Amino acid sequence: MKGMIFIDVEKCVSCKRCQFFCAFAHTEAKNIIEALDDPTAESRIQIEEYAGFAVPLQCHHCEGAPCVIACPTGAIKRISMDVPVVVDNDLCVGCQTCTIVCPFGVPRLDRYQGKKMIKCDMCIDRLNQGEEPACVDACHTGALTFRSFDEISLDIKKRKYERLRLID
Repeated sequence: MKGMIFIDVEKCVSCKRCQFFCAFAHTEAKNIIEALDDPTAESRIQIEEYAGFAVPLQCHHCEGAPCVIACPTGAIKRISMDVPVVVDNDLCVGCQTCTIVCPFGVPRLDRYQGKKMIKCDMCIDRLNQGEEPACVDACHTGALTFRSFDEISLDIKKRKYERLRLID
């Protein structure tokens, strides 16, 4: 895939704007006021607390996505490596096999669509329009960024180098 959402847990303040705007991006509502009244608005990203850090959890759209391989109905799929892993709710039977095999435990039952799975689709409609995913756009601290694998790899290498310099 050309890009992914990078999470910098040191910048996350658990404001949950990413969750709210993710839910809004996945509704038919035309504005935020309408979205507040939409009972089906549900976020595809969750904020979890670990060791004193707020950690936004969403699908990592793995290269060899175990959820795609394990889905017995073919409801979870990726057409090509240039697109995110998505759920086809017409095929989903809610067996939760995807949740079991996901190393991050990300897919979960959508509480409004009955036994259908829900997970981050990286706001594919927004990506197709040249926009960033809603969670990234909403993050005011820069904890979530949408970057290429090469950019993320370079950033990680720079951080490791800086930490090594501090040790000297």
